[in-house]
Amino acid sequence: MATDQLPGANMVTELSHAVVSHHLSRLRAADTPAWQFRQHARSLGTILAAHATAALPTQDCSVTTPIETTTCQQLKGRIAAAPILRAGLGMIEPLTDMIPEIEVWHLGLYRDEQTAMPVHYYDKLPPDNPTDVALVLDPMLATGGSAAMAIETLKKWGVPKILMLSIIAAPEGIEKLTSQFPDVEIFTCAIDRMLNDHKYIVPGLGDAGDRIFNT
Repeated sequence: MATDQLPGANMVTELSHAVVSHHLSRLRAADTPAWQFRQHARSLGTILAAHATAALPTQDCSVTTPIETTTCQQLKGRIAAAPILRAGLGMIEPLTDMIPEIEVWHLGLYRDEQTAMPVHYYDKLPPDNPTDVALVLDPMLATGGSAAMAIETLKKWGVPKILMLSIIAAPEGIEKLTSQFPDVEIFTCAIDRMLNDHKYIVPGLGDAGDRIFNT
């Protein structure tokens, strides 16, 4: 489905990049071993993070080079990565490499396979002092249930700006998030065709968590 055919399309970015296409082909392949799957996921996470963080707020700072003092820009405010356990852990390293000062707040959510509904089982968010920006990480945006619960948790914490990063996404999940949270930007490497009767993304890449952690 084309991005511009989705509700809230102006808040959805689907990457168009030759290297993204290459790594996606290996992620989708059923015979890609876990160690290679992790490498390809990391590469895609790096490109995705670069796009998603391009418009983060910055502030002027004075820097003395070997030649003179000049004005530069540095990131403004506190930034958090919020990986949805466990698959979201596979997308953390690109962000901690790119933004060493980033805070990492884990959100424990899983999908009940009988009901396809999300279950919240863990977070250690403090009662106050929210970050200025939070990037929700989950390799697969399928029904959108877990992502919506994660975003709602961060909004209740008081985070004013939230971004959603997924390697692949289904139209159903995107529609859920854009309708429920029209202020949340979504960044994905690919929007797949649909969800099947078992709520798995088609053509998809299988279970990202199982493939990342070889379980």
